[in-house]
Amino acid sequence: MNDSSWGAPQGAGFRGTPEMTAAPAGPVHDVHGAQQTRPMPIVPDVPDAGRDVGREAENRDDRDRDAAHVGGPLFRDEMPQEPMSTPLPPPPQKKRAGRDLRAAIGVGLGLGAVIVVSLFIVKAVFVGVIALAVVVGLWELTSRLKERKDIDAPLAPLAVGGVAMVVAGYARGPEGAWIAMALTALAVLVQRMTRPPEGYLKDVTAGVFAAFYVPFLATFVALMLTADDGEWRVLTFLVLTVVSDTGAYAVGWRFGKHKLAPRISPGKTREGLLGAVAFAMAGGALCMEFLIDGGAWWQGLLLGLGVAASATLGDLGESMIKRDLGIKDMGTLLPGHGGIMDRLDSLLPTAPVVWLLLVLFVGST
Repeated sequence: MNDSSWGAPQGAGFRGTPEMTAAPAGPVHDVHGAQQTRPMPIVPDVPDAGRDVGREAENRDDRDRDAAHVGGPLFRDEMPQEPMSTPLPPPPQKKRAGRDLRAAIGVGLGLGAVIVVSLFIVKAVFVGVIALAVVVGLWELTSRLKERKDIDAPLAPLAVGGVAMVVAGYARGPEGAWIAMALTALAVLVQRMTRPPEGYLKDVTAGVFAAFYVPFLATFVALMLTADDGEWRVLTFLVLTVVSDTGAYAVGWRFGKHKLAPRISPGKTREGLLGAVAFAMAGGALCMEFLIDGGAWWQGLLLGLGVAASATLGDLGESMIKRDLGIKDMGTLLPGHGGIMDRLDSLLPTAPVVWLLLVLFVGST
């Protein structure tokens, strides 16, 4: 049985529900209508109270009948609701860089000018620039370890030993750098003995790690500088690292969709890595052909590939450290960049790679 079986006859002009549809006059329909009528409640014979209850029942029946005459529902919950408007999706937002690009570019150009001027005027001045960067980097790293993990890596022996490593590497070569590294580690062990033994192991472990991570890796830049064309080797190292980072940023920002290592650095993508490789290999071919004595373009392709790999791993490595520490940047010294360590993250592990490949391709002198 469908709804039309209960509908009003044509022309009745009634829009109620089937249950409320008025039926034609007749005995059968009168019985049905009687069954649909709400029975009056039985009220005890109490003065005033009975009359009030009965009057309320009559008023309720009147309201129901009035609602039925206009085709409306009997209950408020059955009132038709206007469809809720579906909120419009927010307009797509343009990709934005995570840092102040103007400040970052300005600071980058300033640092580049200092490096180039010191590199091509007096090599010893550039060695001093390396040593200064090492000391500031060690200060940032040990400060964050103390603040976030309560690890007290001794800064004094690290700073003195770090400067000694850079100078010894420039003056005595790899042997001098290794000796200075060993003495720095020993100084960290001894200096930490002047304080209570609680936390000794974690403090000295962090100290030895800091000595290797910052000054020892930076010493390979000084080792490049000792060659006859040392300034061009260092410039090649710096240019290729910057080109690799720029290629990764530009391509990843524009085309990046597939995450490279989301648990370590969510912003890095596989497309960005491909951009780093392409930019660094192209730059390496040009640098080896025009800047390095005895270099060949195909060697530059391999050099660029090595730079892209080591720079990316270095960036991920420091991102891992910062995630463990729960910080975004190692410092705030460089507007738009963070701290010194945030600029050294890809340079430090790339230095030994470039030094080794250049020694293999064109020799150490």
